[in-house]
Amino acid sequence: MSSKSSHTAISGAGLLIALGIIYGDIGTSPLYVMSSILKSGRVPGLIDPLLVLGGISCVIWTLTLQTTVKYVLLTLNADNNGEGGIFSLYALVRRRGAWLSAVAIIGGASLLADGVITPPISVSSAIEGLKAVYPSLTQNIVVYIVIGIIAGLFLLQSFGTQIVGKAFGPIMFLWFTMLGVLGAAWVIHNPTILRALNPYYAYELLTTYPGGFWLLGSVFLCTTGAEALYSDLGHCGKGNIRISWTFVKTTLLLNYLGQGAWLLAHQGQQIGIQNPFYALMPDWFLLFGIGLATVAAVIASQALITGSFTLVAEAIRLNMWPKVKLNYPTDVKGQLFVPSMNRLLLLGCIGVVLFFRESSNMEAAYGLAITLTMLMTTVLLTVWLWKIKRVTLPLVALFVLVYGIIEGSFLVANLVKFPHGGWVSLAIGTALMGVMYVWLKAFYIKRRLTDFVKMEPYVEPLKQLSNDESVPKYATHLVFLTSAERASEIEQKIIYSIFQKRPKRADIYWFIHVDTTDEPYTMEYKVTELAPDDVFRINFRLGFRVQQRINLFFRKVVEDLVRNKEVDITSRYASLSKQHVVGDFRFVVLEKYLSIENDFPTMEKLVMQAYFYIRQFISSEPQYFGLDTSSVKIEKVPLVIAPVREVALTRIA
Repeated sequence: MSSKSSHTAISGAGLLIALGIIYGDIGTSPLYVMSSILKSGRVPGLIDPLLVLGGISCVIWTLTLQTTVKYVLLTLNADNNGEGGIFSLYALVRRRGAWLSAVAIIGGASLLADGVITPPISVSSAIEGLKAVYPSLTQNIVVYIVIGIIAGLFLLQSFGTQIVGKAFGPIMFLWFTMLGVLGAAWVIHNPTILRALNPYYAYELLTTYPGGFWLLGSVFLCTTGAEALYSDLGHCGKGNIRISWTFVKTTLLLNYLGQGAWLLAHQGQQIGIQNPFYALMPDWFLLFGIGLATVAAVIASQALITGSFTLVAEAIRLNMWPKVKLNYPTDVKGQLFVPSMNRLLLLGCIGVVLFFRESSNMEAAYGLAITLTMLMTTVLLTVWLWKIKRVTLPLVALFVLVYGIIEGSFLVANLVKFPHGGWVSLAIGTALMGVMYVWLKAFYIKRRLTDFVKMEPYVEPLKQLSNDESVPKYATHLVFLTSAERASEIEQKIIYSIFQKRPKRADIYWFIHVDTTDEPYTMEYKVTELAPDDVFRINFRLGFRVQQRINLFFRKVVEDLVRNKEVDITSRYASLSKQHVVGDFRFVVLEKYLSIENDFPTMEKLVMQAYFYIRQFISSEPQYFGLDTSSVKIEKVPLVIAPVREVALTRIA
């Protein structure tokens, strides 16, 4: 099957996985959207016909314009060889302007921040629903249960999203079926609610109902999972998402219409604490419905968790995040596990639960950050449509106008949440933006200051050093990781390490360069023989979703070279050579540190200090590249930004 067709392929397993890991967030929105709209009305809890019809109409057209048209129909086309998410989209357009990196950082950090809020509010709202069945359930017990469930969910991630998706898929299928059946029953009972399909009621609510515009903050909750849907594209494929969304959207609309039908049947009444979602259920079904809603709300966290893993993996490739360890629990493409991000999200979620304690307090922090992500996606998608797909300017302008107004309105409406808890998600997002900015800025500073020299003048000295028996042999095979993109160049620091820091004599010198490609699953290599039997350079071209197992890949390349008789790796010690003993391989990794002999601009100083401070808490480069730590030597080399030019020393007698 071709790469392109695999991205659009449809399968029963793929559809099931999509239901299990993508739609949890957007699929549980009927639990709280209408309840939130009613609580935000002119008279909180009063069932007003305009509020009901207008609110349902807003939800229907938000799901249609925002989720279906923008994300499912348009944005899913902007895939990077089957991978989705704001960073994949940025990778497609980044050459169109340096300013786009700021857009990607804001969007990516905001989505990660939303991933810290989603699990606590989803799980808390579900568990608190059990109070109706068990009145003796105290809030302290609820907090303990929520933390336990969240911890279990994050522990489950190490088994891979394929396992998670297959476990959750059947449950979510049952959930969506229940949504559709309950809603359809009430629509049949009171079909006047179908008037809400007319967008006029949405317009009337926003323009004539007192404070109607600010209700958009509650309406927006129905589409918060749309960005995660795009981020999880690589886990399920475009075809599976589009087919499954048809089923999901149908059941969601039926349920929203069903809630509206029930509300219109009780117009003029005060709803109080009653949730219109549970009001659709007959009494005999209520306990099962609450139980299923609880499980579905737990699963709702999965979409943001898997989306966060995807974002981090792509941010690493774009030099916007530390090179943390990535695991691939299954052989299925697109499925990965990021242990450090899993721990970070877990701690963040527990912190949010302990800080807010109740889901009603978390609502104010929910949704504000994701509006920023959606706006940033719109900016990048506009560049993609105009510069990459060459869509005509009038159509691009129409896209910008429509979604600029829609998402701008959602952002303004959500800003009222800022003083009531919205600042928490923005604070988390700002901290993540800071890390991304520091890492990207530090990358450019280091690249600017890395001194590359021509390799050719050093080839002959390397051969002479290799044959100089007066120098103790450092290793039979000495391997350096180099960032030099051209085979004709090498870092000055590597030359210094070999010849001056401590003369490193070896039988064969290997220089390895890893080039991460925009394609996710590229696995290619090229060997350049700089000096026969003495100096080789290997250039790996690895996709951004390929695990960096350089130790394994290098061994495979050497085996191929030996098989082709291009190199002899037998030890050159006379006693060992007779026995055909393979020589030892030793990796040398140069790790930079900030030299104290620096005199540089304040901004760069702050960036580099922050960079090296963060590096203390992450895994080393050998771990990221998958090197065997028993054969790795880490050498510290100073990073001199700008040496102090004048030293005021005076010689005395």
